[in-house]
Amino acid sequence: MRGLLLSILFAARLVQSQQIWDIWQTTWDRSKLFTSLAPSSPINFVNPGAIGSADIVVDDSSQFQMIDGFGGSLTDSAALTLSNLKATNAANYWSLLGYTFSPTDGVNAAGLNFIRVPIGASDFSASLYSLDDTSGDTSFSQFNIDRSPSYLFSVLADIRSINSLVKVYLVPWSPPGWMKDSGTMNGGSLQSQYVNAYPTYLLKAVQGFQNKGIPVYAISIQNEPQNSDPTYPTCTMTPAVEGQIGNGLRSLLNNNGLSGVKVVGYEHNWDDAGAYPVTLMQDAGNSFAGVAFHCYAGAVSNQDSFHNAFPSKEIYFTECASTIGSDWWGDIKWYMDNLWIGSLEHNSRSGLMWNIALDGNGNPKLPGTDSCGGPGCRPLVTVNSDGSYSFNQEFYSMAQASKAVIPKDPGGPFAQRIGVSVGGSLNWSLRVIAFVTRRVSSSDWPRYSIVVLNLSWDPVPVDATIEFRGMQAQYTFPVGVTTLWWFAPATSGLDVNHLNVTASTSQAPKNATSSATRSQAKPTKTSIFTNTTAHTQTTLTAKPTSTLIATTARNISSHPSAPISVSLNTTTLA
Repeated sequence: MRGLLLSILFAARLVQSQQIWDIWQTTWDRSKLFTSLAPSSPINFVNPGAIGSADIVVDDSSQFQMIDGFGGSLTDSAALTLSNLKATNAANYWSLLGYTFSPTDGVNAAGLNFIRVPIGASDFSASLYSLDDTSGDTSFSQFNIDRSPSYLFSVLADIRSINSLVKVYLVPWSPPGWMKDSGTMNGGSLQSQYVNAYPTYLLKAVQGFQNKGIPVYAISIQNEPQNSDPTYPTCTMTPAVEGQIGNGLRSLLNNNGLSGVKVVGYEHNWDDAGAYPVTLMQDAGNSFAGVAFHCYAGAVSNQDSFHNAFPSKEIYFTECASTIGSDWWGDIKWYMDNLWIGSLEHNSRSGLMWNIALDGNGNPKLPGTDSCGGPGCRPLVTVNSDGSYSFNQEFYSMAQASKAVIPKDPGGPFAQRIGVSVGGSLNWSLRVIAFVTRRVSSSDWPRYSIVVLNLSWDPVPVDATIEFRGMQAQYTFPVGVTTLWWFAPATSGLDVNHLNVTASTSQAPKNATSSATRSQAKPTKTSIFTNTTAHTQTTLTAKPTSTLIATTARNISSHPSAPISVSLNTTTLA
């Protein structure tokens, strides 16, 4: 009898937890821009009935890669743009950073946390420079981290003051010019006599950031090693040379108390995923955590060529950009389909765009560069000279995904991707990805989240059912992107298919929070995203405004447990 009562109580708590309280949405017509819907009553999971026009089946028994997060590149130009905003309008600066980076559960913010930082100059710097421009200094005694502009470190420090979970990922666009056959950072290749010395330069870069109080999560050997461009820092590098440098750097990091810093390879386009990065892992796989991809050629499904060859190696997606003036909703569909859903479906642990911030013309850039030609490359957020700013479609689409994976608890883990499939007559209209976010305390239930893109034409909302552990919820997804979640035990513990449970409630479970209020007061890099077919092949020859949002935290209310009435078929209990 005691066991039966415990089972009844467990069943009651199970159903109580499976309620959707938090919903975030960005719609195709911009009527909602990463908006919390804050429903006044929950969407309950109940005994399953007829499926909707689309039927989303979440399978938490199928578990895949952990997610490291979302973000973009803090180039010198992006840092300068933000630093100038701080000088012009400090309130707007801190509002922008808060809305972009705050990871606090329940606040009105995206919680972006993955920041890629160039080592030395890139195509978005004021001038060419490395961290040691003394010719022949193979001991790097003249290495100076402060050759990087001071505003780069101050902006990074400000971001970290908002989000201590930020992962800093370093990558050089080029070795120092004196080490290359071109004699300049622009174009060319690393000379063979400097291959063994170059890992020390990269080690010193990691140590330099660490000494600035900025922990380094990972470092890549070379940005786009198959690209040589005479107008901005680039460097071609074979898999054999990159592997040799990676081996040397891995050993130096380990010997200098930095064994936790990951070394990542390739850092180039999807189209060569089955060749260059595979050869790199064959040559030097023990030194590399994995590889990174960019979007400028090939298709996201190409990531599988690498994953199938080295399933234990990590995959990162680290760069994509679009053209100023491209279609807002068309871009969002492409990003969700190929990047924030697509790249993660194909085993990426991260999703990053190119510049975090620039002006309305995609500036400032390195003088003379042909990168981001034409209309220019659009950043996550456009900052104007008068101190105003506007978030772009890159941000809004990314925010929807980021919100689903950031930790629920301070110090807790990021999400893990889990299984999901879509059935029903309109299954083609929804692209869905699912996650579980575990908790710090074993007594707290994990959060289960889905990110859903409705890309149907006309536009047509889709009446959908959501299936989870034998229970079913219903929701109508407007054309746009919707993120929602619920809480449930780590394992069901009961055969819920044999439970008959009804719930009467007007309050959220104790593990949930609800919104109360929201205040609003490279070849040449030009990418055009107009084809929204799933996993569209792209061949982009180069890297390629929305409402001012003031950042304020939502008022969050935690609701007590709701009354539950349970009818249980006891014959199904062991």
